[in-house]
Amino acid sequence: MSRKRAVVSLGHNALGYTTEAQWDAVRVTAKALADLVEEDYQLTITHSNGPQVSMIHKAMTELRRIYIDYTPVPMCVCSAMSQGYVGYDIQNALRSELLARGIAKPVSTILTQVTVDPYDEAFYEPTKVIGRYMSGDDAEIEIKKGNYVKEYPGKGFRRVVAAPKPIDIVEIEAIRTLADADQVVIACGGGGIPVIEQQHVLKGASAVIEKDAIASRLAAELSCDELIILTDVPCVYRDYGSENQAPVSAMTSDEAKALIAQGQFEAGTMLPKIEAAIGYLASRKDGRALITSLGEVKEAVKGRAGTVITWD
Repeated sequence: MSRKRAVVSLGHNALGYTTEAQWDAVRVTAKALADLVEEDYQLTITHSNGPQVSMIHKAMTELRRIYIDYTPVPMCVCSAMSQGYVGYDIQNALRSELLARGIAKPVSTILTQVTVDPYDEAFYEPTKVIGRYMSGDDAEIEIKKGNYVKEYPGKGFRRVVAAPKPIDIVEIEAIRTLADADQVVIACGGGGIPVIEQQHVLKGASAVIEKDAIASRLAAELSCDELIILTDVPCVYRDYGSENQAPVSAMTSDEAKALIAQGQFEAGTMLPKIEAAIGYLASRKDGRALITSLGEVKEAVKGRAGTVITWD
């Protein structure tokens, strides 16, 4: 069995933004993940899906526009499609890389649903932009369906969906079984397929879940030793983007909260990662969260790069 168990959260740069770019990106990503396996990590991998689910949503919307006999595809189905094809590319690239290194370890993708609260405030103030630019007439059609849209002057309108907080990972026992067997697991892709539980029935929600938030929950549920969040910067910075920018190599959960209170982290980029680290550490006080880039992760797990966040 591997000595260390970790959830790895992959950002957009690990996957690319188009189908062909993804094929190239996952080969690079597979090398970094294989490095961690060689460092004796059991990996459960989750990933973003923003560009992918947006692409699928655009394609299915256009299909409906051209062929009116096709039923419109809801967001939950688009999310499931993105999980499937992103997981397929990652698992094949990683399997090939591991075999090239003489490591015969199964890599599996679990199609994962995540329950959300239908009364979550996020449903009343959607923030996640998806899909194509629409005309004013198309936007009116979406509004009549009960959907939200956002106007971009000079460009058109785009659909906006909610980003509720995750509650439960429906397939957690299947994920745990594979992780306990020391296999590599890809799960909760794109934050998971958001569903609302109604008695014994799971119904898809028109929403997306923040992938770092679900990575935090997944790491806690699996009692992981580490939560590794990979992004496009090598570490966390104070005063990011200013002339006073300074790297942070280590901090405690309380120090991270203080930096949040100071407004140090941007809402759409680093803030969700810091909040995910704090949430994970609240459940696993002897664990550690690591934030770094794909290119630096091999050195970061050895303490030579990245930002490490601990409980105290």
